[in-house]
Amino acid sequence: MDSNVEMAAPMPLIKDIDGKLEVCPEAIEMLSKIHQPVVVVSIVGYARTGKSYLMNKLAGKNAGFILGSSIQSETKGIWMWCVPYQGRPDQTLILLDTEGLSDTKKGDVKYDCWIFTLAVLLSSTLIYNSLGTITQQAVDNLHFVTELTTRIKAKASPIYPKVADSYEEVADSAEFVGFFPTFIWTLRDFTLDLELEGHPITVDEYLDMYGLELRKGDTEEIRQYNLPRECIRMFFPTRKCFTFERPTETKKLKYLEMMQEEELNPDFVEQAGQFCHYVYEESKQKTIPGGHVLTGHLLAELVKIFVDTICKGDIPCMENAVVHLAKMENTEALCEATAHYDGLMEQRLNLPTETFEELLEIHDKCEEEALQVFMDRSFKDDTCHFQIELMETMNKKKENYRQKNELSSSKRCSDILALLSQNLRDKIKRGSYIRSGGYQLFLKDRKIMKKKYHNESRKGVMAEEVLKQFLKDKDEVGKTILQTDERLTEIEKEMADAKAKEKTAKQELQIQKNKETRQGQLKQQNERSFCTHIQHLIRKMRGEHTNVLEEQNRIISAKSKELHYFQGQKLFAHASLMQTEINYFEQRRAQTEISYATSPRMEKLLSAAIVVLGILASIALVLLHTLLKL
Repeated sequence: MDSNVEMAAPMPLIKDIDGKLEVCPEAIEMLSKIHQPVVVVSIVGYARTGKSYLMNKLAGKNAGFILGSSIQSETKGIWMWCVPYQGRPDQTLILLDTEGLSDTKKGDVKYDCWIFTLAVLLSSTLIYNSLGTITQQAVDNLHFVTELTTRIKAKASPIYPKVADSYEEVADSAEFVGFFPTFIWTLRDFTLDLELEGHPITVDEYLDMYGLELRKGDTEEIRQYNLPRECIRMFFPTRKCFTFERPTETKKLKYLEMMQEEELNPDFVEQAGQFCHYVYEESKQKTIPGGHVLTGHLLAELVKIFVDTICKGDIPCMENAVVHLAKMENTEALCEATAHYDGLMEQRLNLPTETFEELLEIHDKCEEEALQVFMDRSFKDDTCHFQIELMETMNKKKENYRQKNELSSSKRCSDILALLSQNLRDKIKRGSYIRSGGYQLFLKDRKIMKKKYHNESRKGVMAEEVLKQFLKDKDEVGKTILQTDERLTEIEKEMADAKAKEKTAKQELQIQKNKETRQGQLKQQNERSFCTHIQHLIRKMRGEHTNVLEEQNRIISAKSKELHYFQGQKLFAHASLMQTEINYFEQRRAQTEISYATSPRMEKLLSAAIVVLGILASIALVLLHTLLKL
């Protein structure tokens, strides 16, 4: 399901079973088949506010998510719809429609909080849907956002040192901005003119300057008024607002999913089009801290992790989830890379190879492609544990193929010699050489056989060794023939015997040289393998380093924007807290620069290469330093 993903209709992703959240296996199976990046758009809001209609529009359909035509909420739990992404064939759009918050029939605030929390954790774009204008009641209804600090942990054991003695410690929730989704507030049945103090304003200004404006003061009433607004500002740096007029007459709303666009309010149709265009164009791929992009396969695991954690009564922790995902994905990346290598070798390798170098060249290319497969999928392999395991696996497989190549070569050479020596064996059996002049005839026939043998192609690396063993087996026969040849004098026999031994010695010397050549080629290939692993690791680290810096810069930029707002509104306590967080993340950014330059990952890979590949430490260090300068 890497492309052309098509679900005929939505299906439940998370169900409510007697007040307990439960993952739907069918939905998880569907997600697990998606191995391309996903963009996740979820919608939350109170029941009977038209959430499902907007999600159907994003799916390009009139019907799909159940709209309902009564006062009873239709959507239960969280429903999922995977659809092709318009304009992005290499990505999949996943729409999540959530159960209406504060369903009077259910009356479970804790359940609503978990539905809202899951929508935040799973999505890259979060839509909050409400009726009318941004009133105090509308903001109060967003009290779920104030619960997020007790429902989500960014770090498993957050230890945030004081940035300075005059500052408070940075809260764990300061990290939320790094992985929270884009926030879109959709206002349905909106009828007011967008004006503030007599001046026209944009709908985004209406949200930020009016809806999320903070009050000065430190009374309990002001703190309660500001709290949801502060949370939205602090947790969702990218915010957008859309207003919609009523789509049609009230009495026709229950038939909405059956109505064509030309039957609807033209202003509503235009507003819905602008909304869909923004979501399509601006929604980002779902990522986790560190910038790793999630596939549907990984999203499925994330859903299971978070729901399982909630059901156990624990708080979902993003850091723990990332560690779990990394271990699982790196294990699968290792298996995929190994299988990819095996497939390539079986496809490209025709045993026996003519030379050992030919085998190593094929292995080199297959190993590099397999390593790229691993690098493309793996992430957060901070100790190089999985890459080192891949190096060990590739080295073992190379040795296995070397042995297979030698066995295949030996068999082919033996088969060739068996065929070519048939005439020689027949004459020996008949005693054709046991006569005067028989020895010269024997040598002539053996020479013809050897010439034919050398002319045969693809004998492989064992050609000389097998020939040597074959000739050695015939040496005793040759000596017998030599001794019985009456035409030769004793001196000539001694000279012939010495000449035969000289040829045997030369052949053994050549075989030894061939072995040394292969050892040298193997040594060079091990060094090439090490260089390939280091080069891929450097590229991977640079990419990860860039992602982390971009993430930290986005966090600092978002917090700086809020700092500017607080300073402009003379909210000095808020500004002080925000400055503390900015200082903390600036320190983190500086540490990221240092940690990249002093990463232990290359040192671990270097140590592994010395053990696994047998590279001399001095040579490995020279190669490493050379590659780092490139």
